[in-house]
Amino acid sequence: MAVEVRAGATTQPVADPVILRVEDVYKHFPTGGVGGEVVRAVDGVSIEVRRGETLGLVGESGCGKSTLARLITQLQPATAGRVMFNGEDLTQLSGARMRRMRRQMQMIFQDPFASLDPRMTVGEIIAEPIDNFGVARGRARQQRIQELLRLVGLNPNFTNRYPHEFSGGQRQRIGIARALAPNPTFIVCDEPVSALDVSIQAQIINLLQDLQREFHLTYLFIAHDLAVVRHLSNRVAVMYLGKVVEVADRTDIYTSPQHPYTRALLSSIPVPDPDVESGREPILLQGEIPSPVNPPSGCRFHTRCPIARVPGACSETEPDLEPHGRPNQQAACHFAGQEIG
Repeated sequence: MAVEVRAGATTQPVADPVILRVEDVYKHFPTGGVGGEVVRAVDGVSIEVRRGETLGLVGESGCGKSTLARLITQLQPATAGRVMFNGEDLTQLSGARMRRMRRQMQMIFQDPFASLDPRMTVGEIIAEPIDNFGVARGRARQQRIQELLRLVGLNPNFTNRYPHEFSGGQRQRIGIARALAPNPTFIVCDEPVSALDVSIQAQIINLLQDLQREFHLTYLFIAHDLAVVRHLSNRVAVMYLGKVVEVADRTDIYTSPQHPYTRALLSSIPVPDPDVESGREPILLQGEIPSPVNPPSGCRFHTRCPIARVPGACSETEPDLEPHGRPNQQAACHFAGQEIG
């Protein structure tokens, strides 16, 4: 919501520094079983994304990251909660009003091989959002397509080629060009580099950073690897089994992690220096991730946590996401910051 600031006799609106607020959002999928059980894919998530920043969202596969991305972009309806974008609750919009909001928020998908229609040329793929939102027509439309290809590092004369003629990295560049086509302000990047070779990952991340600076974009960048988001994100949120367990500035989450799950993720990142790597001891989590159909009571991480106190608070009371550690750092842990022996 805009706030007004008075300067003498003039009243000027000041834009809300937060572009996206996800407020206590749930997404439960029915299993189809006799007992009416549900998969608790997203189970009470609240996050904020500030204008112009990149918020990294990390966690193991199956923790609910991609489902949350689809709730934010309204590709799937939320079971409960609110998704506030530029002051509007997207969960209450439909038809033409939701269509207008979609122009401002786009998505880059994880699989560059599955997210592009193989029956359409590259020009047709990029032109689709241009036509849907009336961005350009005639000669300006073709110029826009070629300019987008040039922006993402592809030959602008490739408009008549099909996706199968490109490598995985090139296909992801096409997906980025498609997301940029309607001139959005906010882009959800759903693991855009996880299907690519390591050398190509760096190129795509650098491209996203360049585009962010040039067009003043805001990103929600989803990954399962904390190393991937290290140089891209301003802040990082960590998810585990449908919940956010820690949020912090990029520097703080790497130098002073408060949640034991965050510490375990960080300990698994290899260090290129062999002398340093040989002296490290990764934190090995015991057991498997519990089922989202029947998550553990209390803290959901307590069944694998090396500092859990069971029986006790960890297995009996669900911890809230509260301030711990550095300023602007939050963790959902009863014993946040405690050393792991």
